[in-house]
Amino acid sequence: MTHHHHPLEGAGKEGRIIVSIGLNFLIALVEVVGGVLAGSLSLVSDALHNFSDAVSLIISLIAVKLAQRERTEESTFGYKRTEILAALLNASILIVVSFFLFKEAISRLFSVAPINSTLMIVVAGIGLIANLAAVFILHKDARSDMNIKSAYLHLFLDTLSSAAVIAGGLCIYFFKIYWIDSLLTILIGGYVLKEGYGLICDSLHILMQKTPKGIDLKDIQREVQEIEGIQNIHHLHVWEITDGDIHLECHINLSADIKI
Repeated sequence: MTHHHHPLEGAGKEGRIIVSIGLNFLIALVEVVGGVLAGSLSLVSDALHNFSDAVSLIISLIAVKLAQRERTEESTFGYKRTEILAALLNASILIVVSFFLFKEAISRLFSVAPINSTLMIVVAGIGLIANLAAVFILHKDARSDMNIKSAYLHLFLDTLSSAAVIAGGLCIYFFKIYWIDSLLTILIGGYVLKEGYGLICDSLHILMQKTPKGIDLKDIQREVQEIEGIQNIHHLHVWEITDGDIHLECHINLSADIKI
């Protein structure tokens, strides 16, 4: 069965990304204002996550547009690799953001300040709803596109962090445990660091043209050499242009010359 690419599918993906960008800029603005007024570092850190989400989505949108360009004699594979570069850049942003959160949270542990927990819970609740909407919008595209998956991961992590901020706000409201705000920030930052590192490894695996995971070159060599008329196979290379776009190159010696 031949697969046909429909331009409308790309247009639909771009539209979903644009909606998600708008949602994240809105969340970031609300949470920055709410975090400053409430005195909550975890709320401000959540806003920073959402701002980085919006930036990562813009990068992803640019990559999607570039990837749609036709291949040329100078770029025989087209511009598909821009999506992997976007995933690498987005993951790098996640790493930088997580270290910033660690620094702020640790300094805050030694200078605990009163926090308006009611405002913290309300603002984080707004962020949670908006993040859930953005996650739902991009869920389908994230399953088949590493570029979108990297941006989707930003959004998914923010959904978790918004829920954590709400839980922290409830602890402050009922038990006056103000240090929970810094602890949540450190935990959120740790999870962001772990996932960002994983994405960087996956992106570099493709960019370094390593053999795709799950593929054994010896198995390929053995299967091909069992075909009648093939003497041996050598100079075997298997790599990915982008996530799931696998290419193979090799030299094959035949048992007899091909008659034309």
